[in-house]
Amino acid sequence: MSITFGWWQRDPVEGKFQIHVDVHGGNIEWTRHQGHHTSWLKHLPTDEDRARLVSEAEKRVPRRLITDKQFEEIKRLSETEGSDRLPGRRVTGLGPSYEKFEK
Repeated sequence: MSITFGWWQRDPVEGKFQIHVDVHGGNIEWTRHQGHHTSWLKHLPTDEDRARLVSEAEKRVPRRLITDKQFEEIKRLSETEGSDRLPGRRVTGLGPSYEKFEK
């Protein structure tokens, strides 16, 4: 599943900027930029950003642009998974058995 979402947002302090969300392979990446000739920077999503992502994904389900299973995955990824991890980032391949190989 590779899906891209994007929208513009206004902030009274920072001005207008574009938010870009990539969902691919069980991971989610949030980036943003201001203006055409600026670099894309990592974006730490707020609760409003997460709600907007779910809302945008919800609009695509009836039009069959994404499946119900993809929508559920996006909802799961948009939640904060813990303070020690990046929000919405799934870590694969590292389990309790990994520690014994680390020594």
